[in-house]
Amino acid sequence: MTMSATSSPQRRPQQSREERNGEGAAGLRLAGVGLVLGDGDTAVTALDGIDLTVAPGEFVAVVGPSGAGKSSLLAVAGGLQRPTSGTVTVAGTELTALKDRERTAARRRHIGFVFQQSNLLASLTVREQLLLPMHIDGRLDAAARRRADELIESVALGHRAGARPHQLSGGERQRAGLARALMTSPAVLLVDEPTSALDRVRSTEAVRLLAEQTHQQGTATVMVTHDTAILDTADRVHEMLDGRLT
Repeated sequence: MTMSATSSPQRRPQQSREERNGEGAAGLRLAGVGLVLGDGDTAVTALDGIDLTVAPGEFVAVVGPSGAGKSSLLAVAGGLQRPTSGTVTVAGTELTALKDRERTAARRRHIGFVFQQSNLLASLTVREQLLLPMHIDGRLDAAARRRADELIESVALGHRAGARPHQLSGGERQRAGLARALMTSPAVLLVDEPTSALDRVRSTEAVRLLAEQTHQQGTATVMVTHDTAILDTADRVHEMLDGRLT
């Protein structure tokens, strides 16, 4: 696959009423989610009654200024932090009902993260970055190796599979991070400010690739960003302000 700033990702089919309402959807659902940080006079409401459903194969963008609650939204949706109220359901599993160890296992199996910084391990090649989570999960076999090679090709890094992070450009590191996040075939993909370290051309390429992979892999994807110039690629856009989605 070649990456182009002018190429358009294939749009997913129109959602049914049931999918829009979250009925039978196996993606991501937040219902009445609230998050209060601190207590007493220092308590801050980071999330305030969040309702959000993302169907499989849907690419949703959440835009808002710093301090709006976007990072808290990803932390709660990804099972990294328990909400103060409400429920979070991923791939039919209610994360908020699980014990810590169970939630960690569910997160490893069902959720992929693409961070603002690629967070690649300095000592590993691109291919090894993808194989590591499969090794940790006890699923490193011939099929996993084939999938790693296919994903590396899909993000146009076939010629860089043996390169280490310091040998990659910023855009290449971001693409490697995306491929690694998709390696476990996650039901949900959570993306934090993916264009913050990229120029405009690379930003457009990265987000179009993200949309393409979302639609092709059938992943429920949420991207938080402050960059309004990249929103036209999303299937749906929400604005976040003071812990609330509009």
